[in-house]
Amino acid sequence: MNYALIRYGVNQADLADNRALVEKVFEALGEAAPPAVRYLVLELDDGSFVHIVGQDGDSSALTGLAAFKAFTENHAERRSTPAMRSPVKVVGNYRMLADQKAG
Repeated sequence: MNYALIRYGVNQADLADNRALVEKVFEALGEAAPPAVRYLVLELDDGSFVHIVGQDGDSSALTGLAAFKAFTENHAERRSTPAMRSPVKVVGNYRMLADQKAG
């Protein structure tokens, strides 16, 4: 599984909207239940959001969802900082992510 971390700030006026759009993505994931996707979103006290995405293979299992497309539609306008995306390697994991095989 490949993981990425995405972090960005959101304008104060757009926090509730961003949160609601993220919640709709999770509702859609719950319905579609794609087995090759792991997804976690955290909201920090400073108005930043952190997304941790794990995917095996085709990313469209997440990005193809109508709710995800709606989330990204005006994302740049809601942000107070640029989105920073970095691939990440899991170094330690205690019951947060899917079990990792040593490798």
